[in-house]
Amino acid sequence: MKLFLNIDKAFNEARVTIEAPNLDENIKDLIDFIHEREHQFIIGRKGAMQHILKPDDIHYFHTDNEQVAAVTETDSFILKEKLYELEDLLPSSKFIRLSKSVIANLHELNRFEASFNGTLCVYFKSGKKEYVSRTYVPVIKAALKLNRRK
Repeated sequence: MKLFLNIDKAFNEARVTIEAPNLDENIKDLIDFIHEREHQFIIGRKGAMQHILKPDDIHYFHTDNEQVAAVTETDSFILKEKLYELEDLLPSSKFIRLSKSVIANLHELNRFEASFNGTLCVYFKSGKKEYVSRTYVPVIKAALKLNRRK
C-alpha cells in the first residue's frame, strides 16, 4: 500500500482519496477508521437536555413511535438521525443491522437464543434484548463468523 500526502494552504478542508483495484477488508477497515474519527459523538435528547454520546457506549439504536432512540446500559436518548443515516455514519465493523428497526453494537452483544420461526433473540451485556429478523440472521452469522461448518 502506498501513501501520498499533500499539505497545501490552498485546500479549504482535508480530503481522503483511496484508489484500489478492489474493496477488500483492509480498505473497509481504513474507511471505518476514518469514519470513527469523523463522527466521534452523537447528540441525544432526554427531556429538555441534550447529551453527548460516544458510539462505543451505545448498545443499540431502535425506532420507537417514528423516533430513533439510542440505548445505553442505563438510559435511552432520542436522536435526530434516521436509522439509515446512522448505518452510514457508524463503522460497519462495530455496528450491524438486526432488523428494519434495530442497529446493534457488536461489542455489546452477550448471547443469542434461537427460536423456532428462524429468528434470533439477542441479549446485550446490559440484560436488554432485541430480535433479529430472518433476513438479517445470515448477516449476523457472517459478521460473527458463526457458520464454521462447510
